[in-house]
Amino acid sequence: MHRFEKTEHVGRQGLSMLARLARYEFTALLCVLVLSGGIWGFIELADEVSEGDTQSIDERLLLSLRDPADHTDPLGPAWVEELGRDFTALGGVGVLVLISLGALGYLLLARRYRAALFASVAVPGGVLLSTLMKIGFDRPRPDLVPHESIAYTASFPSGHAMMSAVTYLTLAVLLIRIQPELRLKAYIMVLAIMLTLLVGISRVYLGVHWPTDVLAGWTAGAAWAALCWLVMRWMQRRGQVESEENWSDTE
Repeated sequence: MHRFEKTEHVGRQGLSMLARLARYEFTALLCVLVLSGGIWGFIELADEVSEGDTQSIDERLLLSLRDPADHTDPLGPAWVEELGRDFTALGGVGVLVLISLGALGYLLLARRYRAALFASVAVPGGVLLSTLMKIGFDRPRPDLVPHESIAYTASFPSGHAMMSAVTYLTLAVLLIRIQPELRLKAYIMVLAIMLTLLVGISRVYLGVHWPTDVLAGWTAGAAWAALCWLVMRWMQRRGQVESEENWSDTE
């Protein structure tokens, strides 16, 4: 009887390991698809924008968020406009720096020192990439409607959309790589995606970006986050970054 129970226990462990391996391999495949799709999507968008092929749909989508009788007035009452400013602030430099420092502090307190070092390189690296691309493309800001938020830099890709995607999604993939519970993994990722979408939509609503600017920021940011996930996964397998399996060992 004891031998049977031991065999059954070993069998359950084996099935659990196979299920975990299958989940990891599926996630890795998904990240590869996001990475390749994001790069392809950004290149296609950049080409279409450079040739002016997106101007017509950009204008229609931008004006669809304005009062048809008065294009200077965004749709909705004043509190909706204020809400749009609140959402766009979630992609501002100050907020993203605070979020990044908060996540870095969490990793340090959790004694995930190598994961913290990885985060301190991954997030600023994505922000630097966003800045360089904006300088390279130098697309003018929309001039159809007044800007409801101050804009200092070029339009393509949207810095707020890309930096929020880089920051929220990259931090999310780093946190879920060291988080053993599946429901917490899902919660962190859904929250990061929701914040990224709200920031991007608010930029178009406030008239400071063309829709294709935001879409390009999302695709580039998602591709960067997927790349960070794959790199961290590779480093975890080499023992260079802490993994979820040794979560309890650091507490």
